[in-house]
Amino acid sequence: MSDPSDGVPGIAPRRRLLRGLGGVALAALLPGCGSSSSSAPAAASGSSTTSPPAPASPPAPVASASNPQPIPSGPLTSAAVTVSSASAGAIGPAFAGLSYEKSTLYGPLFQASNSDLIDLFKRLGPSVLRVGGNSVDKNVWTPGGAGQTAGQIAPSDVAALAEFVKATGWQCLYGINLGGAATGATTPALAAAEVAYARAQFGASLLGVEIGNECDLYGDAGNYFASGWSLAQFETLWGQFRTAILAASPGVPITGPASAGHESSWTVPFGEAVTKNEITLLTQHYYRANGQLASSTAEFLVTPDSVLVADLATLSTGARAIGVPFRMSECNSYYNGGADGVSDAYASSLWVIDYLFNCAEGGAAGVNFHGGGDGDGYTPIANSAGTVVGVRPEFYGIVFFTLAGQGPLLATEIAAGSLNVTAYAVSNGAGGQNVVVVNKDPTMNLSVTISLPQNVSVASLVSMNQETPGATGPSLSATAGVTIQGAEIAVDGSFLPAEPYGLNPSGRQVQCYVPALSAVLVQIG
Repeated sequence: MSDPSDGVPGIAPRRRLLRGLGGVALAALLPGCGSSSSSAPAAASGSSTTSPPAPASPPAPVASASNPQPIPSGPLTSAAVTVSSASAGAIGPAFAGLSYEKSTLYGPLFQASNSDLIDLFKRLGPSVLRVGGNSVDKNVWTPGGAGQTAGQIAPSDVAALAEFVKATGWQCLYGINLGGAATGATTPALAAAEVAYARAQFGASLLGVEIGNECDLYGDAGNYFASGWSLAQFETLWGQFRTAILAASPGVPITGPASAGHESSWTVPFGEAVTKNEITLLTQHYYRANGQLASSTAEFLVTPDSVLVADLATLSTGARAIGVPFRMSECNSYYNGGADGVSDAYASSLWVIDYLFNCAEGGAAGVNFHGGGDGDGYTPIANSAGTVVGVRPEFYGIVFFTLAGQGPLLATEIAAGSLNVTAYAVSNGAGGQNVVVVNKDPTMNLSVTISLPQNVSVASLVSMNQETPGATGPSLSATAGVTIQGAEIAVDGSFLPAEPYGLNPSGRQVQCYVPALSAVLVQIG
């Protein structure tokens, strides 16, 4: 559903729009990192003339204890991680992406001159920017528009977005107004004209076109088609728009349905009806809960999410049956803009690592974290008036995930009693593994023994922690103080992490520490 503040009275809020978005450049490669398998593209004209930051890559394992990991202070208990050679999914290319409101196009954010945001995107490596959200159905293609005008999408707005996307080396999943068809504000012909222009601007950078946003909610009280809305009616209307779009832009990739939920009753049946002949990607949205509820706490956010796991299983089975990949094209912690002091706090750093690995294990082709603006809710990157003003804790977690690299996931088990701890392993393609352990317990530190399927020659560790001056320990509700290997990510993109800790492997085992409320990445060679 949409937000009444976006100019559609009577529609109940699902997520509060965070107006504008800014970005902070992501981490430079950690010391000792190998170069990325794909080189960073050159900055577009008007962007920074300095060398752009390379995509985040796993640091290379370093030989033993020249820089030993310190023993954490406080209570310490033993835990065991066992990594097998069995497959548990995969992390593919362009996995961790971002999502913004369509209304961002008439703000000054997506410009080829926004070097901070461009460099930030590049830090995640080539990925996908999805433009859509609730505002996609409230903005109308205006071919004669002057641009930068609320309610209108003008050619200059799309051209600026395309230049930005090309400068990042990303692709764009581009949303088109469908809900406006309820009042005649948009038509298949208008949609076709917009897509034709966007395709000409983006070229190969256009991943696909998303027709409408959360169409499973169009029939809700006060929404676009409040009476008699059904999946069959959506498929008919969607088909009319698709036909017009393809007539003007033959072969352009179409995706859908961008459902808010209803995986088994809407998303999968839609895919079965249109088949792989009509879509190239099945898209779904996911939020854990309503951010306005008192129960949407930091503590709940970091607990295991059985609903997500079940939804992913439904989507994976359905997508395989029709022969297309699926992507969580809009997601974040709590909807309605997030929960203040939770979605913008350290809890989101730890949550997002588990969420990303859950999606990879569940068969998703990738995810897009929704955000924008500088409010108290969710956004990986904070912006104001088109300027990057901060890197939020959630972004640190996304960066940390990307440091584990791409490749097959290996079946991993962790024994840590009743503690809230998770572990994952990625095959690094060179006979070793990148093992991530996330400790969500607020007080208990772990001494972890990792058992591998092969002998280990070298190993090292990178950690993500939160510290507040004067505090006795880390806090899930802290909105600052997050670091990766002791370094913060600055607004200008600078990031100078310390050398990874050297570990002392023995046979098939590696021992390390995982402090309370922290995550570690163990590089094993």
